[in-house]
Amino acid sequence: MNIQEPDEMARRRALLTDRERELIQGDDEVDENYRYQAISRVRNKIQDELTIDIEILKEHHPTLFNELQEKVCEENKHD
Repeated sequence: MNIQEPDEMARRRALLTDRERELIQGDDEVDENYRYQAISRVRNKIQDELTIDIEILKEHHPTLFNELQEKVCEENKHD
């Protein structure tokens, strides 16, 4: 599945780097070791940095926290 990407000028990284996206999507024939490493890096980001960011938003900007929560939950409904 190739996800539509926003316009290059407005694009910012959310969770995945461009290379992590490529490796995880598996569009090209990639070394499974590189793919595993990318998955491991993303897992660490989710468990560490993202958790901290979520707590900061929850405490200091609940509106942004709610927007994030709605977006994540909305995306899960479509799966």
